[in-house]
Amino acid sequence: MKFKTSNEPMSIFAYSSLTDIVMLLLIFFLLTSQFVIQTGVKVKLPGSKMNEKSEPSMMVVTLTSGGGVFAGEEEIGVDQLPTKLSEMKTQTNQDNLIIRADKTVPIDLVIKVIDAAKISKIEKFTIETEKEKL
Repeated sequence: MKFKTSNEPMSIFAYSSLTDIVMLLLIFFLLTSQFVIQTGVKVKLPGSKMNEKSEPSMMVVTLTSGGGVFAGEEEIGVDQLPTKLSEMKTQTNQDNLIIRADKTVPIDLVIKVIDAAKISKIEKFTIETEKEKL
């Protein structure tokens, strides 16, 4: 039995090693990437140069540009907001309300949300903003 040896380059390319490397890179990036999941409704927040981090809270009211009011992810009316905020306060045992208002929302709607929070005995609230670029 005689084996044939040659110094010619291989005419075919072995894809198995390349596939292994790509698979390892894919697993690496999936494990090291951070998944940021933001719940709620998408709004364009107003800008602020002195944007500070707010305390994380489960009580979030979102005001959309179309006039929609969302308590968490549930759309409700402004007149139902005090009772919903009272329920959320008892469920979460938190007293900080985060108001996420679109930049085009009229200020009187924001004031109604603040009044509803005060009716529900929530004294601390934060109006969420985005960091403005200098």
